[in-house]
Amino acid sequence: MARALALAAEAAAAGEVPVGAVVTDAAGNVIGEGRNLRETSGDPTAHAEVVALRAAAASLGSWNLSGHTLVVTLEPCVMCAGAALQSHVSRVVFGAWDEKAGAAGSVHDVLRDRRLPVRAEVVGGLRAAEAAALLQAFFVTRR
Repeated sequence: MARALALAAEAAAAGEVPVGAVVTDAAGNVIGEGRNLRETSGDPTAHAEVVALRAAAASLGSWNLSGHTLVVTLEPCVMCAGAALQSHVSRVVFGAWDEKAGAAGSVHDVLRDRRLPVRAEVVGGLRAAEAAALLQAFFVTRR
């Protein structure tokens, strides 16, 4: 989570919503990382999780990230939860809860939906205060 928080701070410095993400292998080694790049790239899908999942898949040479963990500073949205499931990550760990658009247990629970063929373990609230503080500080300057 420390690296994801650092990436979130980089995103904020670049004028992006401060969300950072990393994908780790079973040993905890980072194999992909990303931060929000929507403003920079003009790409609506350039959320930190999607950027990190793409980087991890590229480093492995495979889309299948079974056995890997996605660590992100903010609870994934529906799109990112779907991307995590499509990549078959085994676990999603996140910091701050997203009470407006979260899809890992707050508003929706896409990652553990029994109707879907793939599910992921979810661990929420890791270093939540730090992740939330980055977001709050960013949005104070925007409102």
